Amino acid sequence: MSPSSKVLPKRQALFEKPKNIGDVPLLVCTAGMAAFGCVMVYSASSYVGEVLYDDAFFFVTKQLVGGAIGLLAMVAAAFVPYKKLAALKYPLAALAAVLLALVFVPGIGVTNYGATRWIGLGSLTIQPSEIAKYAFVLFAAAHFAKNYGRARSFKGVAPVLALGVVYCALIIAEPNMSITMCVGLLMLALVFLSGTNLKTFAVMLVPCVVAVPVLIALEPYRLERLSAFIDPWASPRDEGYQLIQSLYALGNGGWLGVGLFNSTQKYRFLPFAESDFIMSVMGEELGFIGLIAFFAVCLFMIWRGIAIARRCTQPFGYLLAAGITLVYGIQVAVNALVVSGCIPPTGLPLPLISSGNTSLVITMASMGVLYNISAER
Repeated sequence: MSPSSKVLPKRQALFEKPKNIGDVPLLVCTAGMAAFGCVMVYSASSYVGEVLYDDAFFFVTKQLVGGAIGLLAMVAAAFVPYKKLAALKYPLAALAAVLLALVFVPGIGVTNYGATRWIGLGSLTIQPSEIAKYAFVLFAAAHFAKNYGRARSFKGVAPVLALGVVYCALIIAEPNMSITMCVGLLMLALVFLSGTNLKTFAVMLVPCVVAVPVLIALEPYRLERLSAFIDPWASPRDEGYQLIQSLYALGNGGWLGVGLFNSTQKYRFLPFAESDFIMSVMGEELGFIGLIAFFAVCLFMIWRGIAIARRCTQPFGYLLAAGITLVYGIQVAVNALVVSGCIPPTGLPLPLISSGNTSLVITMASMGVLYNISAER
């Protein structure tokens, strides 16, 4: 072997395409948001935890456990090839439907504040609707990737519509209008991104639009919430109370906030301060500037998700990345609109921030999948 032939492999290596390490900033932002969420959960819940459970760290301890599990799930998802998930579309879709149905089984379902949305396993509770959102994204992405040319017809999108309707029917029966709306918006967006024609899209859009006022009219409490949204001061001690207290918190925060851990609304004035309305506490303690910084990070993560979807050349990866990004973006937007009084009050957690381990773990795992898609050449 000549000397020149010995160095040839080294010279060739100089021209090899470097390995794609993936979107590391996305993982950093996800872990940072989860850590920030633990801080805010402690701030928003310490007083309630002390009063109800004699433990100021009651809620944040659970959040830290969820964050640790979520971090492991995110790392695992980041290294498992995302294409293997396509084979799980039917098992996960069926599992999510079964879990949604189990909440109605006496002794298994857990009811709080008139809604049965959780499955109780001893001291552990699971919210199946959080799992159903991502199971639906996986099913839709795998189905459209396999039937990409058929998505233009109603027959081609029918399986995705059928699963979406089943999930929405089970979730609205809990009742949970907010998650139902999220799944409905997710269904419409994924069908649109699949490349369906406008006629097929219109056929499914019209019933969805009609269903919203019908669902509101069917339940008196939804009409009361709508009335409270229009004029919360008409019932300041009843349906309008939560929105008024949320606006008090945001107004009290001003530009720079009253300081971390210094909120007054969390002293049982604002219901669900550690969960659905944690953004109100954030606004009070960190102010308008703090919320702008928070939304900047949220928009950065959404932008990274959109960029990952755009770069992906595989239909499955493209739709899966788009679906995961949509779930996160829709929930952030809806939660922000609710706490600021822009839409009627409804219960929806703020991803990675609100107290609740099911949402935290599943969201972090989904960001690991998004990273895995970005790491593919």
